[in-house]
Amino acid sequence: MINVILYEDNPQLREGLAMLLNGSEGFEVIGTFKNCNNVVSEVEALKPDVILMDIDMPGTNGIEGLKLIRQINTDVKILMLTVFDDNKNVFEAVRNGANGYLLKKTPPAKLLEYIQEAHTGGAPMSSSIATQVLKMFSQVHSTANSDYHLSEREKQVLQWLVNGYSYKMIAAEMFISIDTVRSHIKKIYEKLHVNSKSEAVAKAFKDKIV
Repeated sequence: MINVILYEDNPQLREGLAMLLNGSEGFEVIGTFKNCNNVVSEVEALKPDVILMDIDMPGTNGIEGLKLIRQINTDVKILMLTVFDDNKNVFEAVRNGANGYLLKKTPPAKLLEYIQEAHTGGAPMSSSIATQVLKMFSQVHSTANSDYHLSEREKQVLQWLVNGYSYKMIAAEMFISIDTVRSHIKKIYEKLHVNSKSEAVAKAFKDKIV
């Protein structure tokens, strides 16, 4: 039995979802709420397997509710169920630990499938959302790899910095003088807009430059 909590401010939709789930084998709705004002105490008391979470609710909204839940529980599966398919909401939901992102127009049979999928460790998304997520990640990837315009030589030097090598060790590895290493590193700092080795290394990791 998959125990589900619903967070939805539209009473008709909330009741409709509860009826759908309670009327389907293997599902039980153990709580329904119109906002996330008391989300922490509700989740701790009811211990659901899956939470269906609307985003736009009065009081504490779904994104805030998601953040609050994740502070106390990283295991419960949280599916955003919303009319919003804009980048900002999708990104915020995924970044803050949502297990899936579904549109309210999802057909009932598909919704049940998605809940089961999340319960078993999947990350269900409506197809239009999945397309957006892939696009967002490809943009992040292309930004990381193209914006700084590092030469191959500069990338090599940065890789050695990331590996913890000193200027002298980099010079030995690359068969160049220490002055040439310094010159490369000066250019790397300029291109990455940083002022120190630690900042350069942090940026290399964060933006997956090397």
